[in-house]
Amino acid sequence: MSVAGKQPPPAPLERPGSLLVPTWTKTSIALLYDEVSENAYDIRLKLTKEVLTIQKQDVVCVSGSDHSANHRTVTLRRQPVGGLGLSIKGGAEHKVPVVISKIFKDQAADQTGMLFIGDAIIQVNGINVESATHEEVVHLLRNAGDEVTITVQYLREAPSFLKLPLGSPGPSSDHSSGASSPLFDSGLHLNGNSTNTAPSSPSSPIANEPKYEKRWLDTLSVPLSMARISRYKAGTDKLRSNAFEVLALDGVSTGILQFYTAQESADWLRAISTNISDLTLQNMKMANKCCSPSDQVIHMGWVNERLDGTDSSQLYKFKFLALKGSSFYIFSTPPSKTYMCSWQGDTLCFTVDFALGFTCFDSKTKNVLWRFKFSQLKGSSDDGKTRVKLLFQNLDTKQIETKELEFQDLTAVLHCIHSFIAAKVASVDPVFIDSQSIARKYMYSN
Repeated sequence: MSVAGKQPPPAPLERPGSLLVPTWTKTSIALLYDEVSENAYDIRLKLTKEVLTIQKQDVVCVSGSDHSANHRTVTLRRQPVGGLGLSIKGGAEHKVPVVISKIFKDQAADQTGMLFIGDAIIQVNGINVESATHEEVVHLLRNAGDEVTITVQYLREAPSFLKLPLGSPGPSSDHSSGASSPLFDSGLHLNGNSTNTAPSSPSSPIANEPKYEKRWLDTLSVPLSMARISRYKAGTDKLRSNAFEVLALDGVSTGILQFYTAQESADWLRAISTNISDLTLQNMKMANKCCSPSDQVIHMGWVNERLDGTDSSQLYKFKFLALKGSSFYIFSTPPSKTYMCSWQGDTLCFTVDFALGFTCFDSKTKNVLWRFKFSQLKGSSDDGKTRVKLLFQNLDTKQIETKELEFQDLTAVLHCIHSFIAAKVASVDPVFIDSQSIARKYMYSN
């Protein structure tokens, strides 16, 4: 898919002081591709060591009272030169709304301080135009008189061809001679037939009116610990062009991230892959603290398994591999550990899972009795033999719930819980690992 207009330059990687340290942070403009509509939407990506964040632009009220929520109603005074001072694209004939695609500096629309490129026009002088064609909206604006009141709403997911890329220059050629096209700017011919010969007063904002700004807002954060990257088109063995998808451990997806150039796509792919690999190494380090030297985790990560048969809609399936000691493990998801246990005469199973947390279920019926996230564990105690008490906080009631279980090898269970929690914390706060190492050195030296 081509992207019209000048492409924004890719943001450089922010490198640490030493080139031996992996690059962890990066920010730049990209596109989010929708395979259903085959449209791409402007987004901004922010990469840190632990998280990939997707931001979308929106118009927010920064001062004054915002009475109209997402809608803004603005009155424009048509100028003899420059008209309304804006251009529009889109229309119902292309199944997209009419959107402001240009705002000309120091002209009527710009002077209001309340209109932005990407605003979808909802009403013109009280007439709803959400289902109107491009030419119908042009006609309304052209013949609306010297004072035009429009209601707009910022379209966060406007197809990229409806908006000019950031930093694009001002007005294009005059379109006053002919019919307009919904995929090209209709702007300068919106001057209309002004009845005033003297210049109108500027369309400036009133002092007590709300003030708006266009800002990038976080819409999705994808944790990179145990995440995976897919470059293939769904159901095929074909690689995407300058695009890929990042999937978190819990299945949350960024969607298809599309980039303007092959170089920019390769830079982002390398940066995200580096961070995922670094977090994986940290998780291995924590797991190995509870393993003997001959039973260390040597490698773990995602691979693609090709499925048998060519008629399958899914040619490949992700598998998680781990090399531990002399053993080779294949998982459908990253590892979890299940222990047999009992309570009040019932035989139960207790599972510690990196993604789900703690789960207890009946060993016969497999019915889940309770499940808590790692973050809900607020404390624990044990008798040093077989019995342990786990204290979880209920997310709804905020009350502490006590769960008691008995294990044959309690020490192994407690070591496992500690390893999973430490790995989970490490993926969110790597400084935690260093602080624990310092604390241990201090203890041993004293």
